[in-house]
Amino acid sequence: MSYVCELGPDHAIFLDNQGSQTIITTLMRGHGQQQQSSNNVNTGSWTTLPKVYQTLHGVILEIATAQGKYFMQVQGSSMSAMTTPPSLKNVPQLPLQNSNNKPVDAPFPSMQPMQPMQPMQAIQPIQPMQPMQPMQPMQPMQPMKMGNMEMNMNPMEMRMGNMHLSMGTASAPSNASSPNTASPNVRRFCSQCGSAVAPEDRFCSSCGTSLSK
Repeated sequence: MSYVCELGPDHAIFLDNQGSQTIITTLMRGHGQQQQSSNNVNTGSWTTLPKVYQTLHGVILEIATAQGKYFMQVQGSSMSAMTTPPSLKNVPQLPLQNSNNKPVDAPFPSMQPMQPMQPMQAIQPIQPMQPMQPMQPMQPMQPMKMGNMEMNMNPMEMRMGNMHLSMGTASAPSNASSPNTASPNVRRFCSQCGSAVAPEDRFCSSCGTSLSK
């Protein structure tokens, strides 16, 4: 008959007495794997069930036989015989249970099944950039008038009194000519209403102002 002592959810000790041999097997489980280590100790037949004591560094086995008592110290998967009986006063004792399974057949503790991975979210395609709206054409500037000064952007002209500026050139009346004489290539404007007049006009056709002033 085999006996097992559960030291934790992933650690157990199996004890078996076959003739004069005591078989001590430690079983450690974890991450779907198990590791075991067995020792055979010539103790003789058991007279009583072994005792398992829980210590700070592992467990101590007390095996009583007709030849005497044997003490084994177990730490993890390593075992060693104790030559001097330890003091086990006030040391907690762990229960032994009958085991119908061999250590290699001992079932693993139930594990939660792994959850399937969540599917990755599809990457959203990059939205194409919206075409830029064409710029609205600029409205032509209206001629500006300030007193006796007039400016026109198309074509570029500026007139102030008797002075006329066209395309970056300026012209002024000559001292040798009369005020009514003007170059045929220069446009004239009425000083009163700003209407265009011909060089030979003596009166504005729009407001009738005399152009000889």
